[in-house]
Amino acid sequence: MQTILGANGQIATELARTLHQHHTGKLRLVSRNPRKVNEDDTLMAANLLDAGQTAQAVKGSRIVYFTAGLPPDSRLWEEQFPVMLRNALQACRMAGASFAYFDNTYMYPQNSQIQTEETRFAPVGRKGRVRAAMATMVLQEMARGDIPVLIARAPEFYGPGKTQSFTNALIIDRLKAGRRPLVPVRDDTRRTLIWTPDASRALATLGNTPESFGQTWHLPCCDERPTYKTFVTMASRIFERPPSYSVIGKWPLIIAGIFSKKVREIRELLPRYEQDNLFDSSKFKRHFPGFPVTTYEEGLELIRKE
Repeated sequence: MQTILGANGQIATELARTLHQHHTGKLRLVSRNPRKVNEDDTLMAANLLDAGQTAQAVKGSRIVYFTAGLPPDSRLWEEQFPVMLRNALQACRMAGASFAYFDNTYMYPQNSQIQTEETRFAPVGRKGRVRAAMATMVLQEMARGDIPVLIARAPEFYGPGKTQSFTNALIIDRLKAGRRPLVPVRDDTRRTLIWTPDASRALATLGNTPESFGQTWHLPCCDERPTYKTFVTMASRIFERPPSYSVIGKWPLIIAGIFSKKVREIRELLPRYEQDNLFDSSKFKRHFPGFPVTTYEEGLELIRKE
């Protein structure tokens, strides 16, 4: 039995699909209101803030994937994320299950240095500090060695379906709606984005490769690293829209945060858009040379065909 904790998001949905197709016929999807992805999925409703419910959700599992998400609310992250993760790790110890933790890059320095699995944590803002603390908790569990543990880390998403990211919301979704794309902060910094189905397939690959445990992995991304100017031009051509866009400067976003909680919650991410974002996934590619990575051109074309 392989179990996904936090089973309704885009990553979890793609993960369930690829696990079922390539790795296991026994799949349990866990969330407060789980929904089937594959016809024979087992569903279990559980609140990961409850240790007992989490233990029941994990019981009998061989591999557990933690893909739980929360709305972009710093207070919620501080109060709930560490509890959910602690309960999940404890449940895996009780069940003797391997633990695959899906992570992001919020704990990394917001500068232009190349990000590798060895990059030190230097979080900016409350959500960054939460993710740094959570990653540290998982690393401590890994070092303890009671159960097999791995970290699979991804940069900003772009992708099909209900993928949530700046890039989808400000560029792709607006192009699909026939509206002018918006670029956050600058259009000339290089971006590393991960195609969400690639992230999920790679997570499934790591979870089902025993020697992957005991390590941190950067999930595979296309190495083109386009600027937003290049990305918007490419996307506009594929969606057959005019190649025009507007750049939203840092200060207008900061000022908008005074009046909008939603904008205020993302302000701590703004420095990363002032710098090149150079996420390195060469370790994964060396270990899994046959893994196909979707190019930006291919990804955008697939979204257009949805």
